[in-house]
Amino acid sequence: MIAFRSVLFNAVFYLNLIAQMIVFTPIYFLLPRKKAYFVPKFWARSNHWLFKVIVGTTFEIEGLENIPAGGYIFAPKHQSFWDAYALLPWLSDPFYILKRELTWIPLFGWYIKKQRMVPVNRGARGKVMTAVMERTKAEMNAGRQLIIYPEGTRRPPGAPPEYKYGIARLYRDLQVPVVPVVMHPGLFWPRRKFIRQPGHFKVQILPAISPGMDPDAFLAYLVDVMETASDKLLVETVDANPHLMLPPTAIKRLTELKAGTPGQAEMRA
Repeated sequence: MIAFRSVLFNAVFYLNLIAQMIVFTPIYFLLPRKKAYFVPKFWARSNHWLFKVIVGTTFEIEGLENIPAGGYIFAPKHQSFWDAYALLPWLSDPFYILKRELTWIPLFGWYIKKQRMVPVNRGARGKVMTAVMERTKAEMNAGRQLIIYPEGTRRPPGAPPEYKYGIARLYRDLQVPVVPVVMHPGLFWPRRKFIRQPGHFKVQILPAISPGMDPDAFLAYLVDVMETASDKLLVETVDANPHLMLPPTAIKRLTELKAGTPGQAEMRA
């Protein structure tokens, strides 16, 4: 049944994307930019409903009170395609720094440009990166929220942390709060796999880190806070969903935690 529901969900997921683009595209491009954001947010909510009805997977969010007003950096764990869109409805006006190649995709790229996402050539240096930072500052000054994944790419649940220094540079240069977010959607929607597993998980929005810290101290603190919370949430999620087929990284980390192995952040240090 899990395999059947997974295939069905994957098919309906992409059909839902295509159908909503056809229906909402005229409205999306006629509305002012910020009002048009209801389209991707509605798409995200409809995917949550499909995930619940077809697969049997639900989630809850803890810590919404930790989200500050105005501009800030939203820094979630990144394990799955799920977390690339799932939290959009709870952010007022988010944006991404993303690969410029995504803006070249017909229709999808036009959606991105409409929302003033910040494209970047990952191999660029010097003046190009300065221009990217200026664009980012301008969006932040308009009260928007920058979504950035501290580890840069998707990591399976329980994997050793690989935080990139880029978030420390942004923290230093933008001078805004950073909101850490931990969750384990990768247990239910694994990366590079078609299987979708039923169950329930939590998204935890942790207290914001105020601007002003030394960048190195900030990064060390961010890793410690996120990995400590992530380890605790991994144990809680697996205990609440004993039926889950776990990836090797999660099994290994759970074994280490039960044996009293030091936290991921300590091992990294």
